[in-house]
Amino acid sequence: MASHRSPSTATRIGLISDTHNLVRPEALRYLDGCDAIIHAGDICNPDVLDALARISPLIAVRGNNDTGDWAASLPTHARLTIQQVTILVVHDIAELGCVPQHDGIRVVVSGHSHKPSIAERDGVLYVNPGSAGPRRFRLPVCAGTLTVEGAQVGATFDSLLT
Repeated sequence: MASHRSPSTATRIGLISDTHNLVRPEALRYLDGCDAIIHAGDICNPDVLDALARISPLIAVRGNNDTGDWAASLPTHARLTIQQVTILVVHDIAELGCVPQHDGIRVVVSGHSHKPSIAERDGVLYVNPGSAGPRRFRLPVCAGTLTVEGAQVGATFDSLLT
């Protein structure tokens, strides 16, 4: 599969959440070519992380369904800076624990709800890539991307199933 990298200085970050022990081949194809991957929790099995880490460097947080010794080493929050953009990752947005715009955070990535969404409030981009795991109710099976170029950031999410 061809790389998704453009010749610009943009960094493409794959976003995935709520896999619940299911690594769909469609998700692996979607994330192929990303510079890094963020998993926003509810992984449920370390094999999921192993599969994603074979594609790109991986940042993952623990979700409410991530239990056991393997999950104890995962943080509940992760903060990273890509180019000039600081990203905070948390599974459940209700457990944010800070006021992002006051802490220099430009993007908050979360999961938990299984509902994909992108919203900007007070200069902070809130992104939930939805669930890439087993279908829940009539919600779509999705993953997303962040594209960072300098201090600029954009987000998308896409259905993994047609």
